[in-house]
Amino acid sequence: MEYHICENPDQLAAVAASRIRDIAMEAIHRSGRFTIALTGGSTPERTYEYLAQHFAVDSHWDKWAVFVGDDRFVPPDHSASNFGMGRRLLLSRVAIQEAQIFPVPTHLPTPEIAAVEYQKTIEKYFAPQPCIFDLILLGIGDDGHTASLFPRASALNAVSLVTSSAPGTLPPPIDRITFTFPLINAAHHVMFLASGEKKRPVIADLIQRTKFVTDCPAVGIAPYPGKLLIYVDRQAAGN
Repeated sequence: MEYHICENPDQLAAVAASRIRDIAMEAIHRSGRFTIALTGGSTPERTYEYLAQHFAVDSHWDKWAVFVGDDRFVPPDHSASNFGMGRRLLLSRVAIQEAQIFPVPTHLPTPEIAAVEYQKTIEKYFAPQPCIFDLILLGIGDDGHTASLFPRASALNAVSLVTSSAPGTLPPPIDRITFTFPLINAAHHVMFLASGEKKRPVIADLIQRTKFVTDCPAVGIAPYPGKLLIYVDRQAAGN
């Protein structure tokens, strides 16, 4: 585990964006491509903006393959769409082609069908190799959820790579599609991004790992043999 404390949200965005680019360049040098899963939330927003502003050039965007680690079952132009946020702040501002972008198919009839089809998309992309992302970005909720893996939800026990998830206790009350523990923990790198005083208790839980996964799903994130990276600002760290 790598734990990085930044002075404020702006520094956090800059440091995290730089690390993302470094991981991307290493992956491209190693395998000729970089696979990343974006996340939602206010802290990643700043990180995406920094990537677009400072790394739009010389980042080999033509080698990136961009997925979404979880999303709400809404159209991509909906204000609650994680993919829509990533497209608006990052993907629309860099030299990446539509063929390199893989949103959750929320146009399908149900979240369950969307989850099955998204897993097929991921498996097809990685075939014949295992589905191992270079980097999966994650936020963490005040209730300890990460991606759309909520406390005491059935999705915590999923053995599939992608599953549907009922809304958690936090708004908005919209069904979700999410990566599961098996897919997340297979990644080469998993990066948590969190800022603000409200995140302090759950960040402490994430670092100390004294809670059960059922109560704080974020503690179930333990990539092996990959690396767990945690980037927070000083308010979230509490020191």
